[in-house]
Amino acid sequence: MNPGNSFTGPKSLAVIGASKTPGKIGHSLVDNIIKSGYKGKIFPINPKEKEILGLKCYKSVKEIPEDVETAIFVVPAGKVLDAALECGQKGVKNLVVLTAGFKETGHEGMELEKKFLSVCRQYNMRVLGPNCIGFLDTHTPVNATFLKKFPPKGEIAFISQSGAMLAAVLDWSISAGIGYSKIYSMGNKADLNEVDCISEAAGDPNTKVILCYLEDVADGPQFIKVVSEVTRKKPVIVLKSGASQAGAQAASSHTGALAGSDLAYDVAFKRCGVLRVDSMSELFDLAILFVNQPTPGGNRVAIVTNAGGPGIIATDKIEAHGLSMARFTKETIEELRLNLPPEAGIYNPVDLLGDAKADRFKFALEKVLQDENVDSVVVLLCPVAVTQPIETAQALIELNRSYPAKPMIAAYMGGESLADGTKLLHESGIPTFAMPEPAIGALAGMSTYTRMKERGTDKTNNDFKPDQKTVKAIFYDVKKDNRLTLLGSEAAEVIAAYGVDATPIKLSQSPEEAALTAEEMGYPVVLKVASPRILHKTDVGGVKIGLKSFAEVKIAYVNIMENVHRYLPEVVPHGIEVQKMAPKGVELIIGVTRDVQFGPMIGFGLGGIYVNLLKDVSFRLAQGLTISEIKEMVAETKAYSLMKGFRGGKPVDIDAVCEAIRRLAMLAIDFPEIMDIDVNPIFAYERGLAALDVKITLS
Repeated sequence: MNPGNSFTGPKSLAVIGASKTPGKIGHSLVDNIIKSGYKGKIFPINPKEKEILGLKCYKSVKEIPEDVETAIFVVPAGKVLDAALECGQKGVKNLVVLTAGFKETGHEGMELEKKFLSVCRQYNMRVLGPNCIGFLDTHTPVNATFLKKFPPKGEIAFISQSGAMLAAVLDWSISAGIGYSKIYSMGNKADLNEVDCISEAAGDPNTKVILCYLEDVADGPQFIKVVSEVTRKKPVIVLKSGASQAGAQAASSHTGALAGSDLAYDVAFKRCGVLRVDSMSELFDLAILFVNQPTPGGNRVAIVTNAGGPGIIATDKIEAHGLSMARFTKETIEELRLNLPPEAGIYNPVDLLGDAKADRFKFALEKVLQDENVDSVVVLLCPVAVTQPIETAQALIELNRSYPAKPMIAAYMGGESLADGTKLLHESGIPTFAMPEPAIGALAGMSTYTRMKERGTDKTNNDFKPDQKTVKAIFYDVKKDNRLTLLGSEAAEVIAAYGVDATPIKLSQSPEEAALTAEEMGYPVVLKVASPRILHKTDVGGVKIGLKSFAEVKIAYVNIMENVHRYLPEVVPHGIEVQKMAPKGVELIIGVTRDVQFGPMIGFGLGGIYVNLLKDVSFRLAQGLTISEIKEMVAETKAYSLMKGFRGGKPVDIDAVCEAIRRLAMLAIDFPEIMDIDVNPIFAYERGLAALDVKITLS
């Protein structure tokens, strides 16, 4: 659906299944379209009626003597195919299918939906639904839904996968005085999906912020491509429910285990600048803030309050959300010192004391807004005997207009005694909360959007040319051997082909061969059993470390084979891998796991045996990974503190680690058959790094 598409501004509407009987959806739909003030032509379709709600009724859409732009279906599922065929022959451009009984009902419904979509494709018709409640546009205006109420005009577009959720939210928000520009109910998303709706809303001059309730994303790569551009212009806020059914996890993969089923959505939303929230209240708190206040220039927040306790609570929340308490200039502090009571707090939070009236709030707030170190302001008001809620609200409104570049939020912490002031602030566009916590949460979301909007567009350096032929040859041999998991020596060779340094490792088939290999490598060495069927080698005595002589290696080889035969008699190892022991470094993990919807995700964090316990891993999408993102993902882990040199430790080669992440991302993109990569541990040194244990699983 391109910007300007007629779904929300159609010149004509046909209602197929219109009804003369009040209480039926076909009647409510026609009634809603008329009462919304729709200026286009309306054509009810019902073979049994001649007139519905004062409009001429037609037996079929083909009988209408004029062009029909959009047809809305409220007929039973069994009649949808015939109706779609008639619409196609008539030249209808768009279909909105409110009818249920498609893939949400099971196999038969899914087959019906496929046949219906095939007809629509044949005639180049776009489809919203089926199993939806329609769409509305308050600015056209048109209400093509069977909802009870038509919302007031506003600047919020709301896109919902759930019709019931949309109906409930709309009913609540109308009573809360929230206006909308557009509303889309997507239903089964047989054709048009969230990307189409977001794209259309982005091109709408009446829409300032886009809200989505989603249960899944239909096309991950397309979502990222389109929404990344949209969020540079308008905020997109998503409440995503349910766990991803496509989250790829491999039992043998640390990375797959750490990448929980819903993590791909977090990573994808972050990539394209979407703000993800956890509740409907957060969704609308943020929406109201974006509609009524400017985005902050930074994350420095000032608090002005008449109560010390709430000021401390707000301060804690500001720090917890990653915001900063603004540090006032000397001039601001001096002005506050000279004009506020001696007992007042002047350093942020500004505590005006319990006897503060509107004039004191106005003075302090203006000085804070004038301060160049302040990006946004939160005003906290507690009701006491001398509090002036209305006069204070009027002062806030005046100052909000005088300083339009800095967002202002209020928390009127009370009930009936503050109600009139709260109402005045709401009506004037200053978001007002009952408590400080949601106010700070909403401000943090807005600050996050500011930061994401300014995200860089740098690309990774593409001068490195990997040895893809070697990788293809190894994968060919593995598949020919009817395996999906590479041996350690094969996996090490694969990442080495992409320029990631791995500790020398070689497969041997006998004690003598292992000993000769060790002689070539130089001691000390490690011996590991080579079998994709053994996930935890140490548990079956399949690893021997610190071997320092020809004889030790031969003995260790025999011991490992005996251990494996004792614990797993049905397993026949491919041999024993001999690996050069590496000097101790900072233990890290770099891994890849593939999500079916969004593609490969790359993870980085602390490695070693405690990786699943500590879970210090940061993830990003491998596709389109930038240098800035790599540095950001490294910096947000605890591992970063060790890498910089913790408690006298020497710093390691962070650039080499970042480059390894980049190259493993390249590997995962170049070879879509890779399901998982685990490089754990990879030792980082003052200069360079070395991968000790590499696992690669193919699909």
